[in-house]
Amino acid sequence: MAIQSGEAIPEATLVTMSDEGPTPVSSTEIFRGKKVVLFAVPGAFTPTCSIRHLPGYIDLLQDFRDAGVDTVACMAVNDSYVMDAWSRQAGADGILMLADGNAEFTRALGLELDATGFFMGMRSQRFALVADDGVVSRLFVEKPAEFKVSSAEHVLANL
Repeated sequence: MAIQSGEAIPEATLVTMSDEGPTPVSSTEIFRGKKVVLFAVPGAFTPTCSIRHLPGYIDLLQDFRDAGVDTVACMAVNDSYVMDAWSRQAGADGILMLADGNAEFTRALGLELDATGFFMGMRSQRFALVADDGVVSRLFVEKPAEFKVSSAEHVLANL
């Protein structure tokens, strides 16, 4: 069952890229004491994710900060090398890029997507959430093949 508003973010390890290479980071470290907007995509470099989803958050990053958001994070079931390359290609400075390579966090959230029919394996559903001090306050999960409620514009308007 998918996480709901009012529930705590589950504990899991994600990976970011640092100057030292892939760096594990706990979900507790990411969310504790902060207002975080996390959006997840089925895959880095995929069309909707690269053309619309990530760019919307890049373009509105300052607006999120002005609205009191401490961290805007993008997550995909990809490895940290792919997430880092995607970030560099997209110019996503200021967006925390999170790799959930084994889908551990995605499964803990109950938001996995079986994309084996598209030769992509297990992925994350397209979603966005707002968390305040580690508790989900808003959750926006897309219907299959849609891109509406998890867009930067929609999430910002619903903070």
